[in-house]
Amino acid sequence: MPSVRSLLSLLAAAAACGAFAFLGYCIYLDRKRRGDPAFKRRLRDKRRAEPQKAEEQGTQLWDPTKTKKLQELFLQEVRMGELWLSRGEHRMGIQHLGNALLVCEQPRELLKVFKHTLPPKVFEMLLHKIPLICQQFEADMNEQDCLEDDPD
Repeated sequence: MPSVRSLLSLLAAAAACGAFAFLGYCIYLDRKRRGDPAFKRRLRDKRRAEPQKAEEQGTQLWDPTKTKKLQELFLQEVRMGELWLSRGEHRMGIQHLGNALLVCEQPRELLKVFKHTLPPKVFEMLLHKIPLICQQFEADMNEQDCLEDDPD
């Protein structure tokens, strides 16, 4: 019956052979990859394309015209909300203030301002209306994406 020591030495030898074979295979593949003339060309092309990709993404993220339009929309929605609230139409006012929250860059700060400026009952209505406004906004965005994707 083989002893534990001989079994462990056999397993260690097998593991060493496996590691040696794996290392040899890695070296073989690396040399084959580096010897490929197309590899260097693909690598050069990839490195040249990375800065261009970063520049394109940077320009897409910040567009001053979009920012200005969003600011105008935000101010318009706040004005409309204030107008409807001053007329006593709380539902319409809440709808417009919710729209302003959607396009606001810092909605938490805006909510703090609303908490201090709106009557408590109206502020409570606004808090309950926010999830519904967000769902409606997502539905509108999905519909708009579907219309843009439609080739007709």
